Amino acid sequence: MYYVYMLRCKDNSIYTGITTDINRRMREHFKKTEKCAKYTRYHIAQKLECVWQTDNRINASRLEYYIKRLTKEEKERLIIDKNIEIVSKKINSKNYIEYKI
Repeated sequence: MYYVYMLRCKDNSIYTGITTDINRRMREHFKKTEKCAKYTRYHIAQKLECVWQTDNRINASRLEYYIKRLTKEEKERLIIDKNIEIVSKKINSKNYIEYKI
C-alpha cells in the first residue's frame, strides 16, 4: 500500500507527501528526525489533515503530483470537503482513510 498525505505546518502552509508506512513517516515529520522532509524541518509539521491510500506507486505519485499543483485555496477546500470524487478520478481509487494522530 502507498499513502499520500497532507500535513498542516505551524506557519499554516500545507505539505504533501507520499509513503509506504504512514505511522513511521508521521513520526519522522513530527519528531523532526534526520529523515523528515527538509520542508517540515523548517516549517514544523503540526497536524495530519488527510491521508489517501492507494494500491500502487503509480496512483500515489499521480495523486501527489495533482495535489502539489493545486493552489493553497484548492488544497484548503480539499481538506475541508474531503472531496473523494475529485481524488478518486485522479488515482483510480475510492479507498479513502481518515487517519487520526
